Formats: sequence, C-alpha cells, structure tokens
Amino acid sequence: MIALAAPAALLNAGPGWGTRLVGIAVVVTFMASYVLFRDWERFGPLLLRHPTLLAADTLFGALLLLSAGPDSLLAYVSVCTPLLAGLVYGWRGAAVFASLQGLILLLVYATLADPRAGLTETLFLPGTCVLAGAVGSSLRNLMLRFGTATRALTEVRARLAATEAVSEERARLAREMHDSVAKTLYGVALAADGLAASASAGHLDAALVRQQAELVARSARRAAAESRELLTDLRREPHPSAGTEPDTGMDTDTDVLAELATHTRTFSTRTGLPTAFRRTGDHPPTVPLAMARQLLTIVEEAMENAHRHAAPTRVDVSAGVHGGLLRISVHDDGSGLPPDTDLGQLRREGHFGLVGMVERAAAIGARIRIGRGTHPRGTEVRLELPLPATAPPATPATARTTPP
Repeated sequence: MIALAAPAALLNAGPGWGTRLVGIAVVVTFMASYVLFRDWERFGPLLLRHPTLLAADTLFGALLLLSAGPDSLLAYVSVCTPLLAGLVYGWRGAAVFASLQGLILLLVYATLADPRAGLTETLFLPGTCVLAGAVGSSLRNLMLRFGTATRALTEVRARLAATEAVSEERARLAREMHDSVAKTLYGVALAADGLAASASAGHLDAALVRQQAELVARSARRAAAESRELLTDLRREPHPSAGTEPDTGMDTDTDVLAELATHTRTFSTRTGLPTAFRRTGDHPPTVPLAMARQLLTIVEEAMENAHRHAAPTRVDVSAGVHGGLLRISVHDDGSGLPPDTDLGQLRREGHFGLVGMVERAAAIGARIRIGRGTHPRGTEVRLELPLPATAPPATPATARTTPP
C-alpha cells in the first residue's frame, strides 16, 4: 500500500526538501514494514516490548499522508495502525494509537488549501480508526481466550492419554495374570489335591505319589517362570514407538497353523480331552510373533474354558485363509454359554476369560465372535484376522458374544 501511495505523495510534495522528506518517508516506512513482515519472529517481540517503534512508524507515515492527501489510498490504509495496536497492545494501546492516527487525519484535512469535505466526511476516517482499535482489542481478547482454552484442552488430552495408557497396561497385566500365572496356579492346586488324596489312601502307591509330586513341582516352577516374565515386562523400558503390549519380537514371523497343531496336541495330552486340529482353506503366510502369541493365547483360553466349564466330549480346532481372512475356530460340544451372556456382567462377577479374549482380539485388529454359531450345540470361538494387516490397525476391532 505504501508503494501504491508513493507516486501520489511525491507528486503532491513541494519542491526541494518536501520531495526529499517524502522520498525518505517512503523508503523508511516501506523497508520497516517489509522487515517486520519477513522476520516477524525476530522483530515481533521487539515491537511488543517497545510501542514507540510503532509510534515512529506512524509519524513517518504521516509525512506521506500529508503529501498524498486524505483522498489517497494511504488515508484508508492508515486505519490499520490502530487495528494493529489493538491486537498487539490491548485496549490501552488501541486508544492511544486511534487517537494519534485520528489527530493526524484531522491535521491532514486541516492543511487542505481548499477543503471541500464536510464534517461527516472529515470525521469518517478518524471514527473508523476508533472502531478499528476496538476491533483489534476485541480480537486480541478472543485470541488470548482461545489460546488459554487450547492449552487447557491440550493438558486434558495429555491427562486422558496418560490415564488411558495406565488402564491399558493394567488390562494387559490382568490378561497375562489370568492366562498364565492364575491358570498355572489353578493347575498346581488340582495337582496338590490329587497328591493329598493319594497320600490319604489306604494303600500308598509310591509311583503315583512321585508322579503327582513331580507334577506339582513342574507346575510351581512354571508359575515362577511366568511370574518372572511378567516382572521383566514391568521393568522393561518402553520403546518410544511401542504401544501397551510389550516388545516380544514383532520382527520374528511365526507359522500360526504349525503352532496351533502343536498346542492342540499338548492340550489333548495334558487334559485327556479328545481335541483335533484341522486345516481349512489356504495356508496363511507367517505373522509377527507378538500377533501369533495373542492368537494362540485366545485359542488356549477357549480350549481351557471348554474343558473347565462346558463338560464337552471333544474339541475341534480349525484354521485357514478364507477370502483374505485368517479364520480360526474353536468349537466344543459342551453345554454352551449361559443365556444373555454379557461381557460387562462377566467382568463385574470376576470372570475374565472371555473378557481377555475379546481384548486380545481387539489389540491385533481381529474380529471375534463367541456363541453357538452354526452348530446345533456347544460354543464356538471364531477369530477373523485381515491378512494385509500385519500390525495392529488403527480402526477398532469388533467383538460380539451371542447366547447358545
């Protein structure tokens, strides 16, 4: 705007020193405005601390305004000075610079040799300066309030993120405790009961007592190892890019179907419950170890639940690729789920098996369905994992339980 107003100011300036002063004012005001615009991060704080710099710029601009006249473009641009003062210095600065710029405009009208403007036209620009200062002060207050609200919102989000991280870690540890230490200790208790019954029998079978004692010892050592693993997870320094799940080798791939077959045989041997593994569809590619660990834990929990609570005669495990999905199914022919099974109610009653299965499925982006499915009786746990997602996706997983 200064550059556009400069020709009119130079043409209207008096010869000699008048033209020189106007030319100096054009150069100084243009360069000062350009420097402030280009390096505002450096000179903006200086302008905030020293209002006299803006006052000096206003006075230099007054020389141009006196020469160019009140009808030039520069007269309307001068309204921006109180607006800037309101934004930078608040209502006091807006009042001072609106008054200063208004007096300069009135002085310009007074220096006209043949003033043709009426009172209304004369007071229009000074009045506009007052309004511009008020607008600048109001915008400053709004920006300050918005900044305060933004900082408060950021703090609330940070606290919520910390709370959510703690909750997720507590849920993870609860799942690990339930699926490892608690389950192993339950086996220790059963083995100890069997040992006590054998020791109390009328005829003591030394070989059976020795076998049961060795089972108790192995189970106790396994519980101790699982406890150490949990303690190691707690003391491990988290990776900056890691989530709530511990770093268990995400770069190592695992053949899920081979692991499922092994776990199924181990479960059948340990419990005596007929359990068969069957491959359906295509053979899936290998998946990261941490993801495979979650899948295998869900399958193990489904088989344990069937053995403990459903009184089945057999358990069938199947897995394979169907339509781009890794589909895993665990079905038993037992009594099935109670009617109106609800995860919230299970959590409140202290039954965390199904809750942990759903949470583990959600952690890797798999869909899980727990219910009768297409079978006439029993319970089926069905997992569907999108194969392109070799890491936990951003979209939340869906989980649903249905009555038998």
